[in-house]
Amino acid sequence: MAEPLRNLVLVLGDQLDADSAAFDGFEPACDAVWMAEVAGEAGRVWSTQARIAVFLAAMRRFRDALRARGWTVHYRALDGHEAPTLEAALADDLARLRPARVLALRPGEWRLAQSLPAVCASAGVPWSERPDRHFYCDPGDFAGWARGRREYRMEYFYRWLRRREGVLMDGGQPVGGRWNFDADNRGRFDRRGPGLLPAPRAFPPDAGTREVLALVARHFGDHPGGLGGFDWPLDRTQALAALDDFVAHRLPLFGRYQDAMWEGQPWLYHSRLSAALNLRLLGPREVVDAAVAAYERGDAPIEAVEGFVRQVLGWREFVRGMYWLRMPAFLDDNALGADQPLPGFFWTTDTDMACLRDALGQSLRLGYAHHIQRLMVIGLFAQLLGVRPREVHEWFLAAYVDAVEWVELPNVLGMSQFADGGRMVSKPYVASGRYIERMSNHCAGCRFRPGEAAGEAACPFTTLYWDFLDRHAARFASHPRTALQWMHLAGKSAAEMDAIRARAASLRAALAADSRHSHPPAA
Repeated sequence: MAEPLRNLVLVLGDQLDADSAAFDGFEPACDAVWMAEVAGEAGRVWSTQARIAVFLAAMRRFRDALRARGWTVHYRALDGHEAPTLEAALADDLARLRPARVLALRPGEWRLAQSLPAVCASAGVPWSERPDRHFYCDPGDFAGWARGRREYRMEYFYRWLRRREGVLMDGGQPVGGRWNFDADNRGRFDRRGPGLLPAPRAFPPDAGTREVLALVARHFGDHPGGLGGFDWPLDRTQALAALDDFVAHRLPLFGRYQDAMWEGQPWLYHSRLSAALNLRLLGPREVVDAAVAAYERGDAPIEAVEGFVRQVLGWREFVRGMYWLRMPAFLDDNALGADQPLPGFFWTTDTDMACLRDALGQSLRLGYAHHIQRLMVIGLFAQLLGVRPREVHEWFLAAYVDAVEWVELPNVLGMSQFADGGRMVSKPYVASGRYIERMSNHCAGCRFRPGEAAGEAACPFTTLYWDFLDRHAARFASHPRTALQWMHLAGKSAAEMDAIRARAASLRAALAADSRHSHPPAA
């Protein structure tokens, strides 16, 4: 007679860590793992096919690895059940399996962190959350750091955490004598472009992944993007290989060119590790340690390594802390009163703006764009146009293979859209088309002119930039970090500003009329 089920360990699609604290003390004779594929999770936002496929394929590999240990995994495959939500699937299996308790890590989404324990409570099954060892900083530690602060700045958090963890430290001082090497990491390619680039390690689909791709095409064929060229790392072995490949071949020039863009070149010197990190196939400590070891061996310069460490130990930990500190109110932030609908071309890529066409097309096709494409092309345009922040958030959550709400939402609402009113960043990240011209080759093949703000040839970024400054002058003109931008606004004549306002109004009207595609069909 089988022993009663003691612990049912719940594993979500972004918790694929074989060393998770949820498995501490796991006894195969009396414990089991629970995982579920649910169509409703892919359709809550109109997720790209690549995003859906990465989650499902990685989940199945993780399931198989646990079963290879001899563990029982109760796994609901998409074609094997009809539960419309994760909560409904869990409720069904709690009634059937009747575990003594459910063990879990805190879900990475506020909604699930409330709803899943509630399902257990309704079933009369205790919910027990284990500490999460994946991150450097847990939400309680972050709340302690944040206590008493009116504003929360990543730079100060980053220094605090580097000191605490001893990362890139020489006694009490930062290695290299500076905390921040951003000034050395703003390189751009000349007109000859990036030249021959080291291609990132690819992981062609095996038979199991091909089954997932067919499943996604069958169930989600109307979702954005496609699955051609799908080659993401999907298990720990592949993720470690991807890390080694990045450190050896792209980290040395990552810092210099981390802000650069080039038409048709999605990867450049970026790592492609964010999805593996956010699925927990890799841990942030081992990623940071690998980069630091490259510096210590003399294989990568300090500016590249510090820039990379800043993204992982700095921004990634900071935005998670901000997410749990401010949810659920964060979701409804709209400090600048943005009320424009998301343009339809965010889903169709049907725009004459070369930079947006490239970044959006790449995002939907691959489920990937690097941070400058996200912040200073896609996010910038949405902010200048005045798109409702929640719609921008939902698009970003849908688009990217690395998008989990705890990391995506603060980056979009706080950093990209300034919707939180400056709690996370001191000023809006706004620029004209001149910035994109400087950091890329997009403008050379575009019909719009980045130096012009009015008229039919005017770059929409530039028109909307000056219009943004005009609309928000009362808020930012005296701000110490933005005053220079608004001083430039004062140099515009009344006639220039009238023409800019008229052109901006025309753009908004046209894009609002085309926003029918910004409300994707219900899943």
